[in-house]
Amino acid sequence: MLVALIGLISVLQQVIFWLILAQIIVSWMRVDPYHPAVRVLHDITEPLLAPIRRLMPSSGMFDLSPLVLLFAVKIIGEILKTILISIF
Repeated sequence: MLVALIGLISVLQQVIFWLILAQIIVSWMRVDPYHPAVRVLHDITEPLLAPIRRLMPSSGMFDLSPLVLLFAVKIIGEILKTILISIF
């Protein structure tokens, strides 16, 4: 059970990492924002990024919220894994 939960946390961390990385790459390129793949990517990542954008001060033309989210996901994942290991 412990191994399955830790594995699930790791998989979720990886999925979020790749989705955010894809969102970063798409934001650098000229793509049709109405393309179905771009819409799905935006619909998945925006609820995670929007609260961070509201809390962070504006940093000019750079959006640092994906970087903050990646760090937060990594830290929260590691904390959850440590808690699970200490409980079981």
